[in-house]
Amino acid sequence: MATSTGICVAVDAMGGDFAPNVNLKGALSALEADESLRIALCGDEAFLRAEWKKLGSPHSQRVEFAHAEDVISMEDSAASAVRKKKNSSIHVGLNWVREERAHAFLSAGNSGAIMAASLLLLKRIPGVDRPAILIRLPTADGYVIILDAGANVDCRPRQLSQFAKMGSTYAEHIEGIEFPRIGLLSNGSESHKGNELTRETDGLLKKSDLNYIGYVEGFDIFRGRSDVVVCDGFVGNVILKLSEGLAETTFQWFRTEIKRDFLGMMGFLLMKKLLRNFQQKFDYQPYGAAPLMGINGMVMISHGSSTEIAIHNGILMAKKGVEQNFVSKMASVFDEKDEEDSPLNQVESS
Repeated sequence: MATSTGICVAVDAMGGDFAPNVNLKGALSALEADESLRIALCGDEAFLRAEWKKLGSPHSQRVEFAHAEDVISMEDSAASAVRKKKNSSIHVGLNWVREERAHAFLSAGNSGAIMAASLLLLKRIPGVDRPAILIRLPTADGYVIILDAGANVDCRPRQLSQFAKMGSTYAEHIEGIEFPRIGLLSNGSESHKGNELTRETDGLLKKSDLNYIGYVEGFDIFRGRSDVVVCDGFVGNVILKLSEGLAETTFQWFRTEIKRDFLGMMGFLLMKKLLRNFQQKFDYQPYGAAPLMGINGMVMISHGSSTEIAIHNGILMAKKGVEQNFVSKMASVFDEKDEEDSPLNQVESS
């Protein structure tokens, strides 16, 4: 059982494009930022001990090593890898949470495998059919919550309705938004628009006690028309990556065009701070990780290309979620009735 001397976050040291280097450095900086934090590094113990020693950390007394022989790569099929690599760093970290040796788990690894393993080891919150990945995107005057952002490629109306409930709970309890506005992403605002999935979901949400405002279109996302936007994971993941790519391309375009002449260069110097602020609005690093909603445990998924800063912030966000009893708050809004689905058959992340 996790001790009372501080919150322990299990970190998948082998997950992500730049593992283990950025994961270890992010863990170290998180320990330096929070003296009550403890970390369990999951992966090949001998290798991780040697790499950790190179960092010369004075905080090693707050670090444990959870040995894992296997690594699930980004290229692995989620369902297959979870079945075959049962001693992966993802499995080991989640088992630490299940056994209450850690309070939360964070990984920048294969998101489909994280979801599948979480379903198997931690199970769903009773009343939840499928978990969902939640992200935040900038609007003109704040942020909008979007889910699902990649955990479920195919969804049923009941599941989108549950995502709306999850998003509303997160917005209320974590973001402090009273009676958050819920929008359903569609290709038009009229009730006859959309596909069969959105039309059936629209009917369910109209009967719910949520603050449902109806369909929202793609351009409504950044206009802040709703606090939460609900969609399936295929569409949500496309939105996420499109937004990141558009922000990066726009910033690079400005840099290129401004450098074409002297007046442009002068304008760049005057607008440098403004342009930097624009770029930072779309930067995932300050948030570090996205919570996997609907799992009976605090699970955070970081971007595959996470940097040291993102890992640092993801760890601290996981700790904050534990401190705020977020999983218990989420469980309290769902009924105890639950339909049994095979976790591995329902998972294949984008």
